[in-house]
Amino acid sequence: MASFRFSSLLKLLDPEIRAKNLQWLGWRAKEILWTVRRPRMPDPVFVIGCSRSGTTVTFETLAASGHFRHFDYELPQLWDGLYGPLNNDWASEAAGPEHADPAHRERALAYFYARLGAGPVLDKTCINTLRVGYLHKLFPQAKFVFIHRDGRDNISSMIDGWRLGRTDGGFGLEKFFGPSPEPVAINGGEFHEWHFFLPPGWRAYNQASLEEVCAFQWISANRLALDAARDVPAAQWIQVRYEDIFERPVEMFRTVFDRLDLPFDARMETHCAGLAKRPTSIVKGSPKKQKWKESNPEMIERILPQIAPLMREMGYELED
Repeated sequence: MASFRFSSLLKLLDPEIRAKNLQWLGWRAKEILWTVRRPRMPDPVFVIGCSRSGTTVTFETLAASGHFRHFDYELPQLWDGLYGPLNNDWASEAAGPEHADPAHRERALAYFYARLGAGPVLDKTCINTLRVGYLHKLFPQAKFVFIHRDGRDNISSMIDGWRLGRTDGGFGLEKFFGPSPEPVAINGGEFHEWHFFLPPGWRAYNQASLEEVCAFQWISANRLALDAARDVPAAQWIQVRYEDIFERPVEMFRTVFDRLDLPFDARMETHCAGLAKRPTSIVKGSPKKQKWKESNPEMIERILPQIAPLMREMGYELED
């Protein structure tokens, strides 16, 4: 017992731990202040899209406007903490309007206020692509910028992400949730945890091939977003294509800025004009159209029948 108390005391004396504790206490105090003062916080703007579909460059371009308060990282712990695998019996990371509790809105706004201050918030968290109906119920005035990508390239990039991770770590989910409640042996046992996100029905793919899993994730993310968008007013739903970032970035983002009532000045035009030449991939090389033909052609050919209907619905031709 004495040893335990001594080690605890040493931790309290550690400058880094003390700084973190003080920071947490400061945030907690501001969250309490939020509940008392209720400063004005407009509903957020959510950048959503399947993992590896261009959400990061879209978010960074909107953030460069200087209009928003934002984090420079995703917030799966916040959103999953409100409703997610650890409190829904590992159903999935998806959420619908039936899961929206008014207390979730209060907790999210208090979280933003404590860490960012009052003002318009821009959030980019890819799992929110599975939660559009939930977020629209919590934040009826929120706007959604939904970016989608050719399924062949998107799934190929996800395959690379599963295998290669990124420069600052992997995309595995055990660090958030702990071990899966059921055995996972994806791609013949190559993977024992899920990566990126957990869609509804994930258990049926625990022994599937990697390309089948990534196709399932791509279909799930885009299908859930598009279906939920039917209940979002058209003025609050902004849908864009990843490919336009490299083919017509100025025109694309000018439209997005107009829809968000943001000024698109010469500085932003220059910023957007340079996107086509800017490496944006954090997994494997610079992004480009039909990259799948170089990276994972056989795997993508095998799942083409699965993704073809949704590809065509989103305006992609398999002959391209």
